[in-house]
Amino acid sequence: MTAQKSVLQLSVHEERIRKKAWKTVSKFSGVTSIAMDNNTGKMTVVGEVDVPKLVKKLRKICTADIVSVEIVKPPEKKEEKKEPEKPKQPEVIAHPVTYWTNQYQYHPASYASAYYPPCEYSRVVVEEPRPCVIM
Repeated sequence: MTAQKSVLQLSVHEERIRKKAWKTVSKFSGVTSIAMDNNTGKMTVVGEVDVPKLVKKLRKICTADIVSVEIVKPPEKKEEKKEPEKPKQPEVIAHPVTYWTNQYQYHPASYASAYYPPCEYSRVVVEEPRPCVIM
């Protein structure tokens, strides 16, 4: 589907209805831009939108009619001359980081940040009963 510029005639007499119309149109997927002339009541919607569905939704809020639908052509891209790329020099790493091959491997320097998997079948057993008992 190509981008379309559709002009819709809306009968909007209140600010509340105008806000509802804006909100309804903005929720449609594919809408690129919305513009509305408050004096004439014309709303311009640009994007890849199904216009009859849009009008059907707007008619639940106010009176809506399709004035015109035009196909918007994308701007032509001019070919830019590319400069030849210079070969990149390899980066020099002073102290390479060695990655652990095993996540459970003991590493004495950073045991606080090591990953320890949770034990799924653990159970806490209290050998002494509670000191306070209410009878």
